Amino acid sequence: MKFLYDLLPVIFFFATFKLAQGSPEAAADLCNHYLGNGFATDQAPVICATAVAIIISLAQIGWKLLKRQKIDPMLWISVAVILVFGSLTIWLHNEMFIKWKPTILYWLFAGILLAGLLFKKNFLKSLLGTQISMPDSAWSTLLNSWIVFFVVIGIVNLIIAYTCSTNFWVNFKLFGLLGLTLLFTVGVGFYISRFMPDTDSKGRTK
Repeated sequence: MKFLYDLLPVIFFFATFKLAQGSPEAAADLCNHYLGNGFATDQAPVICATAVAIIISLAQIGWKLLKRQKIDPMLWISVAVILVFGSLTIWLHNEMFIKWKPTILYWLFAGILLAGLLFKKNFLKSLLGTQISMPDSAWSTLLNSWIVFFVVIGIVNLIIAYTCSTNFWVNFKLFGLLGLTLLFTVGVGFYISRFMPDTDSKGRTK
């Protein structure tokens, strides 16, 4: 459930873009009425999608505050990034800002992990060390792998954003980035499994 909850802004962005793409004139009218003036029909789908993603992201924060639930720092970061880059997209009528958003988010995650190294702290081990037992060398490999992944996938997003159509990028944003992340996570799972104790058919450690 948490996974789907975290994906809500992306899902709503995708759905709104596809819906607005089917009626660009109506989408442009809505944008010009509620978000300012001068939005063309070819801009309207991504502008509408960006506005909806901002609203959903803020609603997620508001809901957690209303329920007095703890807000994950990653959610704060994600909302801050989409609020800044989404607002710039709408204000400047430039879709490249929202296209940069995933890259900035991934690079921030990489930066946070790198910052931990400056203080000789492995944030992944701090987060998962009580659940997974691995040697320090394995934790370092895992940390470096995630840093490289975040940097590379951020670059891949920019390549798609600058070389492909907005429609292709929107599809890639949901299915491509999610698929690559899932594949990498599965690979990480196989790597971690090497350090898990073997168990017999009754679940007893051998």
